[in-house]
Order: sequence, then C-alpha cells, then structure tokens
Amino acid sequence: MKNLKLKSARAAKDLSQQELAGLVGVSRQTVSAIEKGDYNPTIRLCIAICKALGKTLDDLFWEES
Repeated sequence: MKNLKLKSARAAKDLSQQELAGLVGVSRQTVSAIEKGDYNPTIRLCIAICKALGKTLDDLFWEES
C-alpha cells in the first residue's frame, strides 16, 4: 500500500526524499521505498519521520479501514 500521506506531508514541507532522509538518518532509497509501500519502517523510524514533518503517527501511518 503506497503511503501517499507521507509523500504529501513531505511535499508540503518542500522537502525532497534526500532531504527527509538526511533529517532522519536513512538513505533516500529507504524514504522512496516507504512511500511506495515496499518497506515497512521500524516504529523508531516512523517516529523520527513524524517529528521531522511535524505530524503524528496517526497522520502518516494509520490506515483507515
């Protein structure tokens, strides 16, 4: 499942995948894989991404059923 909420939040902050990756200490490829739904990040990485984007876990990673 693609994470369009993450991609949208990153774009709203005017950050590239590379810039977000640098903020949270991962590679650009990792950010890309999370956005494409090819990688399930650890809770620690999820929290770091949320802090970098000023969002909550629910905002970015909770899927409505």
